[in-house]
Amino acid sequence: MTQFEQTDDCVTVDVWSDIMCPFCYLGDTLLAQAAVKFEHEVDIRYHSYQLMPHLPDDHAVDLTELLETERGFPRAQAEAMNAQVTARAAEAGLDYRLDRAIATNTKSAHRLIHFARDHGRQHDMVERLFRAYFTDGLHVGDYDVLAGLADDIGLDRTAARAALDSGAYGDDVDNDVNRARQLGITGVPFFVFDGKYAVSGAQPVEAFLQALQVAWTAK
Repeated sequence: MTQFEQTDDCVTVDVWSDIMCPFCYLGDTLLAQAAVKFEHEVDIRYHSYQLMPHLPDDHAVDLTELLETERGFPRAQAEAMNAQVTARAAEAGLDYRLDRAIATNTKSAHRLIHFARDHGRQHDMVERLFRAYFTDGLHVGDYDVLAGLADDIGLDRTAARAALDSGAYGDDVDNDVNRARQLGITGVPFFVFDGKYAVSGAQPVEAFLQALQVAWTAK
């Protein structure tokens, strides 16, 4: 089955997201909750998107500071925004600790997701990276950290580190980003159901359930 191929026995959902996007983690969680409630099988596939691809690979900065310098928000406003999204995430059972989040270039993290996909653990890797960034305060641009996260979900640490060191899967990341551009995607999370129906943003579980049902009915 190719990366974007559809099947008749399940609903496929192609998701574009970035590891450092708080609404992507929330959207992923709400979609997963909807998939559990849906009466048919759901195949969720993840695609790379970078909110800040211009950040240097070795860049690591406090998230609140980044909102100040990159987005121009006064610190008090940035902290208030973080508090609001933390509260919304908590409603979905997520533990956001944005005061410890380390903003960095996420391309290497996305390369690791592609590595995990080839070993049948893509969703596990996505979830572990989200938790590492939003809860654990880990530097998800550091190769040692990334290899350790791969090990956490049962992948081979040495093989993961070798893939990162070699630059493997860089083209896969670029292809995902280019595909997003072709589809007119300018923000994430972005969900495409069975290649036909698009949903943008971290929608409520009921909205995702409706999208799944529409896609299934149209088969």
